[in-house]
Amino acid sequence: MAMTDPTNPPERRPIPFDPGRLDAAIIAPPLAKQMRDTPNDLINVIIDADLGYRNTRDAAKQEIVRLVERVTERPTAIRQPATDRSPQYVYAKLRADEILKIANDQAPLPSRAGSATGERPSDRIIHRIWLDHKVGALISKTPATIKVDAARTSFSAMGASIVWAVIDSGVAKHPHFELHKNLDVVLPVKHMSFVDGEKDEDALNDAFGHGTHVAGIICGEIAPEMEADGKTTKTRVLTLSRHLLQSGDVDIDPECLDRIGGMAPRTKVVSFKVLNDKGEGLTSDILAAIEEIQRINGHGRELLIHGVNLSVGYEFDPEWFACGQSPLCVEVDRLVRSGVVVVAAAGNTGYGFQSTAFQGSVPAGLSMTINDPGNAELAITVGSTHRDMPHTYGVSYFSSKGPTGDGRRKPDLVAPGEKILSCGAGAKLKTLQAGLTKKPAGNPDPNCIYIADSGTSMAAPHVSGAIAAFLSVRREFVGRPETVKRIFLDSATDLKREPYFQGYGLVDLMRAIQSV
Repeated sequence: MAMTDPTNPPERRPIPFDPGRLDAAIIAPPLAKQMRDTPNDLINVIIDADLGYRNTRDAAKQEIVRLVERVTERPTAIRQPATDRSPQYVYAKLRADEILKIANDQAPLPSRAGSATGERPSDRIIHRIWLDHKVGALISKTPATIKVDAARTSFSAMGASIVWAVIDSGVAKHPHFELHKNLDVVLPVKHMSFVDGEKDEDALNDAFGHGTHVAGIICGEIAPEMEADGKTTKTRVLTLSRHLLQSGDVDIDPECLDRIGGMAPRTKVVSFKVLNDKGEGLTSDILAAIEEIQRINGHGRELLIHGVNLSVGYEFDPEWFACGQSPLCVEVDRLVRSGVVVVAAAGNTGYGFQSTAFQGSVPAGLSMTINDPGNAELAITVGSTHRDMPHTYGVSYFSSKGPTGDGRRKPDLVAPGEKILSCGAGAKLKTLQAGLTKKPAGNPDPNCIYIADSGTSMAAPHVSGAIAAFLSVRREFVGRPETVKRIFLDSATDLKREPYFQGYGLVDLMRAIQSV
């Protein structure tokens, strides 16, 4: 018998995924593909506890934890503290063979004949095992575009007493948030980080710069004369934006402004950090943030957080079945049913290449490109349009387009998402500063810098801010997100574009307030 050389171990053969070895309903198709592609790598998974196990999900979750520990014998297999924070899910890093063993070692599933009776099994601990998708950021003149300025003048729609969660890369302490103390929240509402190795106070750091830009579109304000610590100071802000030259080079344009503000200047923002310094994260971190919002709100009993902005997500593959039924979409819908408005970016994957018989590969808009969690039925999914000429330019070429993979109409609305000025922070700010060759005129405040960025990530917070402003003057609709969604869809401005591009049209705050 040949001896194995421990210094040169034989290569591990890929473990074939055999649907016959387990109930195919347990392992979700994207995870099965990942298992085939990377059988020897650790794969981030979400294990969904079966609610029918002894009629308690807590017991099912505890059994899953014990099963994972027994199969893996690795103390780091279960991701903490995300698992502790979740009442429903176990988050783990597992190899393909471990996933198969866990799926097979759980109690036997009921027969098809037994399941037809409608009875829930008492011995099944796992409902499904999902791939924990990597997520990333989906990346003024716009208040007039969506009639925020008119609503302020007519109704004082400023977002007062409304709290909005920004699930993103963190929110930095920018001067934009000082006038109205937008980041000052009251317990049990608190800023939290769900990034591995970080503390909750890191939620107010934003090394990537995306979450701060998003939050600045929702709320905050720089006025010509601001009062701070009993003193009135005059502040001029510096804005930096890219400009494409005829030569093909990119120039950075500095400009000074006296005033800039979010859609709902007085709204409070709570930062739930789920993206790391590179703008990367996992679906499980978003799920943990959503579950924390549910806990803070008492699962709808007392709404302390009224809305959520999700300018993060991952690309959806239309070959997956049950579009809109991923764990992230399911939890978004549950959050909406508990009384919280959820606004999600549609994604920036609506443009690519198609092959034609006469011209070969040509650039074209692509259908069925809505990203998760934008596929969630009850989310308000937002595409992008031009910042101040939406009727002329229509829907942005990059904006993800419907229908959903199962034929539903998405996006729901469009909002300005091209070259949007908002708070500069982190890597995004440093990139523009590094390319700046001109000295700005007008003596701007060097600590108060705004940058231009584009994407449906910028469109979504326009809608979040508009709804926050709406709720601040139409408080009877707080806790009624599905009614709020219908109001904003019915009052949108039709841009005369394809519904799968524009949804119901451009968000219109003034018309929404006047319609009720």
